[in-house]
Amino acid sequence: MIQAMKLATLRDESPDGHLVVVSNDLRRAASAARIARNLLAALESWERAAPALAALSVELERGGLPGEIELDETRLASPLPRTWQWLDGSAFASHGVLMQRAFGQAIVDESRTKPLMYQGGSDDFLGPRQDMPLPSEADGIDFEAEVAVVVDRVPMGTPAAAALTHVKLVMLANDASLRTHALPEKKTGFGWIHAKPATSFCPVAVTPDELGTAWRDGRVSLPMLVSWNGRSFGHPDAGAMSFGFHELIEHAAYSRNLSAGTIIGSGTVSNANYRDVGSACIAERRAIEVADRGRIQTEYMRFGDRVRIEMLDADGRSIFGAIDQRIVPAHP
Repeated sequence: MIQAMKLATLRDESPDGHLVVVSNDLRRAASAARIARNLLAALESWERAAPALAALSVELERGGLPGEIELDETRLASPLPRTWQWLDGSAFASHGVLMQRAFGQAIVDESRTKPLMYQGGSDDFLGPRQDMPLPSEADGIDFEAEVAVVVDRVPMGTPAAAALTHVKLVMLANDASLRTHALPEKKTGFGWIHAKPATSFCPVAVTPDELGTAWRDGRVSLPMLVSWNGRSFGHPDAGAMSFGFHELIEHAAYSRNLSAGTIIGSGTVSNANYRDVGSACIAERRAIEVADRGRIQTEYMRFGDRVRIEMLDADGRSIFGAIDQRIVPAHP
């Protein structure tokens, strides 16, 4: 059994960055370049790379490892700065209901029995502390806090019962949306382009064992902590998925192989008791406001706004580090 571990990517002159192993307290790191040149390469040879990475993680935890450094999260890229495929689901029923209400659409019955999923851009992810450059405030800038898993190679037709063996890493994501473009693009039937800018990921990716009992039934059963400009926006339970990651993987691999390094997202974390726990995106809050008060009160993000997304373990320690980023104009 492979030791639980945390992995991150330091930005350097290369497009895929420098792979490091990170201590459990997120304070120290050690280069893993002798094992794999980057995280994607490690995933593509996981059976060989994982035991060596785990052994390095054990050495780092003991302390005094030659060459270890203090971890500076501002220097981190996304754990995978780019990869072969980013497939994002919509696995929370309450989010689907609220978004269909927000867009004035009828509820699609099939969404209750079959996962929804779209293919996003995977060539240019943002790091956890990088500013998010966007074209215009008029685009309806929204954050979306999600859980994501990274898989090794998944053969076409892999059933849900076997899918979780392919989950190698877990991450958090800010799958930002430009809401003004979402509905018009959805109506074309060709999917999202303008509505989906680059996705941001957390400082470190962790093996499922790192989550302990919170990882069960293909879900991470912990609150997703979201704040906007320093104020708490929501803390919905990420374990309330209508479809677990095993079912999302089965859905994604129905008619194709999934390459090692493919990322699969949960969709925006959402709970049926949203009035108590809040939301993980602004569009949900706006839909709730219409339902409760008959009008929208919350505006979308402005340039200079900051969003923070994090998840803590049972002892209050950050598991993945925090996505903490500012929205800035792409063309100042």
